[in-house]
Amino acid sequence: MKTFKLTNKLFLSLFAFALISCSDDDNPAPVNEEEVITTVRTTLVAGSQTVTLLSRDLDGDGPNAPVVTVSGNLTAGTTYTGSVEFFNETINPADNITTEVEEEGVDHQIFYQAPASIGTFTYTDTDANGKPIGLDFTLVTASAATGNLTVTLRHLPNKSAAGVSTGNIANAGGATDAQVTYPLVVN
Repeated sequence: MKTFKLTNKLFLSLFAFALISCSDDDNPAPVNEEEVITTVRTTLVAGSQTVTLLSRDLDGDGPNAPVVTVSGNLTAGTTYTGSVEFFNETINPADNITTEVEEEGVDHQIFYQAPASIGTFTYTDTDANGKPIGLDFTLVTASAATGNLTVTLRHLPNKSAAGVSTGNIANAGGATDAQVTYPLVVN
């Protein structure tokens, strides 16, 4: 009889240990790995004019600077329909990250920073909560000017913070997934 009680106690002890050992800590939540973004293409269209802004950094954080090209000048006093795309060109075929940014729109926002002399940017797309994403926008150019346009993709910005929904990056927070600067000429 004592053998049965001892075996029973041993079995219960082992069972309890097994239950404690199988906690959720052994199965962490899947990590949403950061995308590799090597290329940012911003396209501006007004009538028959298309201006393509391209930043390509195929070695990522390597020693080579990004190669930045702008296909032409902008025209003063013109409304451009704009779009931006993100790619990972370290693989073949290249991975279009734009789709993921759109699908996870509540977690992303693109900011357009340029001097007022270049023009005014307005978001034309929104996420599931009615907040801007920034993959699509308009640019109304001002007068003749030169300056830089910085395009920044933020992950987990505070879209409800002051000014963020109109494109002010100062209160956005979050992490920068990609940031490129293009030289612009408006004439």
